[in-house]
Amino acid sequence: MKKTRHAAVAALRPLAAAIALAGAFGAAHAAGYPDQPITLVVPYSAGGGADNAARIIAQGMGEVAGQSVVIENKGGASGAIGAAYVARAKPDGYTVLYDASAFSINPALRKLPYDANKDFIPVSQAVSVPNILVAAPGSPFNNLADFIKAARANPGKYTYASYGPGSLAQMAGELLKKDAGVDIVHVPYKGGAPAIVDVMGGQVDVYFANAASSLNYVSGGKLKALAVSSGKRMPELPNVATVGEGGIKNFDVVEWNGFFLPAGTSPEVVAKLQDLVQKALARPDTREKLSKLGLTPVGSSAADFAKFVSSEQQRWAEVVKTNSITVN
Repeated sequence: MKKTRHAAVAALRPLAAAIALAGAFGAAHAAGYPDQPITLVVPYSAGGGADNAARIIAQGMGEVAGQSVVIENKGGASGAIGAAYVARAKPDGYTVLYDASAFSINPALRKLPYDANKDFIPVSQAVSVPNILVAAPGSPFNNLADFIKAARANPGKYTYASYGPGSLAQMAGELLKKDAGVDIVHVPYKGGAPAIVDVMGGQVDVYFANAASSLNYVSGGKLKALAVSSGKRMPELPNVATVGEGGIKNFDVVEWNGFFLPAGTSPEVVAKLQDLVQKALARPDTREKLSKLGLTPVGSSAADFAKFVSSEQQRWAEVVKTNSITVN
């Protein structure tokens, strides 16, 4: 019996040595991370809110790390195509997903080629940004109360735009429908730019537009701001009331962007990337550029971001179920 036990222990020694060697290699790899360019996959089109923020943060990350951070746009299916690409990538920290709120909405709406909870490691929330409920400059509505009053009096008459089925813009509109008790019609677009154009022209009545892509239009008088979706007023629009102030209680909707790595990435690399993101977001020049877009830098820990994403998934799953939302 003793010989058998000794033989088993001896047989395990090479495996233990291999595991120890792998751990040492992983630690050494993490110590030098990043020692080559990082590809930051943005699963949305160039020029959109997430892309604009990603490029600002990527520049800061590159300057902190002394390595280039290259943006690669892989749009489609509300971010699902780019997310699937990263889920299949080598988990070495050099292919990173920069996703937005749709990441937490998609699991409730779509059959995905990945598991949002199992195939990714949340690293850090990068920014948060309110949506602005906007209308055409010549719209008869001057605030949210005006719009709700008209919508209640005319069920099915008024429309709201979104930048795609399952987007946060649609979810905000659906939440408004539920909480305000109004019947307004969803008009989805293939991106925020065409949605804004049609709101400006009066082809659609209102739109919960990402502040990063609409603030300049509001400031320039090309769009009229009826309300902001966050729990607090935006410093850039101090005279525009929140949806909550407009009579819809507990309405606090913000777009968010964050960093994810493929499952299987070592904890050491996750920690290194988290630190890199936080240092980039702490740079005064990075913060100033983001602020001009109406974006609030966050830079949360991986643990806090994971909790936040989970809470967002639960919230939007409930709205999808309650409003019987589907996508084609």
